[in-house]
Amino acid sequence: MLKKSARIPTPPTPRADEHDHLVLQPRDVQFDWARLPLHWIPGEPLASHVINVLHMLLPEGERWFVRTFKQALPVITDERLREDVLGFVGQEAVHAEAHQGVLDHFLSKGLDPAPYIRHMEWLFHRVLGDREGLTPSQQREHLVERVALIAAIEHFTAFLGDWVLNADGLDRAGVDPVMLDLLRWHGAEEVEHRSVAYDLLTHLDPGYARRIRAMAVAGPVLYWLWIRGTRFLMAADPELGGAVKASWREYLAASRHGLLPELGKTARSAVRYLRRGYHPSQEGSTRQAIAYLGSSPAARAAH
Repeated sequence: MLKKSARIPTPPTPRADEHDHLVLQPRDVQFDWARLPLHWIPGEPLASHVINVLHMLLPEGERWFVRTFKQALPVITDERLREDVLGFVGQEAVHAEAHQGVLDHFLSKGLDPAPYIRHMEWLFHRVLGDREGLTPSQQREHLVERVALIAAIEHFTAFLGDWVLNADGLDRAGVDPVMLDLLRWHGAEEVEHRSVAYDLLTHLDPGYARRIRAMAVAGPVLYWLWIRGTRFLMAADPELGGAVKASWREYLAASRHGLLPELGKTARSAVRYLRRGYHPSQEGSTRQAIAYLGSSPAARAAH
């Protein structure tokens, strides 16, 4: 069981400018999945698999982030933002590979994620990928639309990162410490770079309409993908044999115990994104994120 001291206590409310001099950089990490159970939250297969959806969504999704932001580099005219985008790209590339390791482990345990992964490949390569035959102005518009979607998605990843850094319920439940470290390491970096996609979007298009339109698409699609992914994992789990179904009752019970984010708080986070004066620096704490990154067992083991 992970000791309670492993979670970094919440510091005072952060200043909006506390990240101004932060230099983003990818961190080497090492995770050993040899002993990871499918239900890494003891006695909670649903809660485990709700979070396990991340491992199926993120590898392809974050590789798409990387491809899109690399395409944006030539049109960035602010040197500081360009440095932030390069740091973001490096961190997201490491995230994708870290979560891929969990998928490989699940396959060795008899849970084959391939059917769901094929849908993710179709979404991020065919639907949201490059398009042929576009004029230069159309190519730029397609690029900015994708950046807007990433900014909306990054709002949710920052929300989840802040949640997992403060999820005492996971410590109390005695979850697998390696998985908890992966989630908190990743969550801390999401909080650390939470402003980059939004700042890139406002650099390319400072208007309000595109931001709102992107959230109106990204929010419901993520919600649908998560439900679909949870149902897939519960049905494909060889230890459950299809006998246990995903249910909202189980989700709500798990969220009351601090094992999953509360739906109301998740919805309110989306509403905050719609405010005209919104900026991601208002979410979470950079200092708390950096403190965890300095103590993460996986990051320390890599050095």
